[in-house]
Amino acid sequence: MNTSELGPETTDLTVHECWKHLRSASVGRLAVISDARPEIFPVNYLPDEGTVIFRTGPGTKLNAVLSGEPVVLEADGLNTYGTIAWSVVVKGIAAPVQAGEDAPAEIPSPWEEGAKDVLVRITPSELSGRRFVIGPPTKWWPPLEPATGQQE
Repeated sequence: MNTSELGPETTDLTVHECWKHLRSASVGRLAVISDARPEIFPVNYLPDEGTVIFRTGPGTKLNAVLSGEPVVLEADGLNTYGTIAWSVVVKGIAAPVQAGEDAPAEIPSPWEEGAKDVLVRITPSELSGRRFVIGPPTKWWPPLEPATGQQE
């Protein structure tokens, strides 16, 4: 994550905090490169001993995973009161879990119907995250109409 423009109430998360937040959510976005173009997909995932796993079936996600190109998974969340948000980014290489490989303690169930019989593991090369106070809309909501400087 780019930390060059952190707000006064934004903090970088430690690796331990990143994993804690990843365990508190189950849905993220998986970014892959497919045919030299970026693609992004919602996935339900589970952290597993320093890796992240998800299920998929034939198609763009699986093809991207099999290409060996790096992937990015991002997950976000809020505290109970909706006043503090967090965002965690996992960058790494994804690969199908091979037969005979140690099975994860839990296996995520797919939400969407259809064949999702390939279990994929992302091994992180980078893990980063931020936590920040959600500012009131008056501080970040842009005007709906641009100011023209002319009176009508």
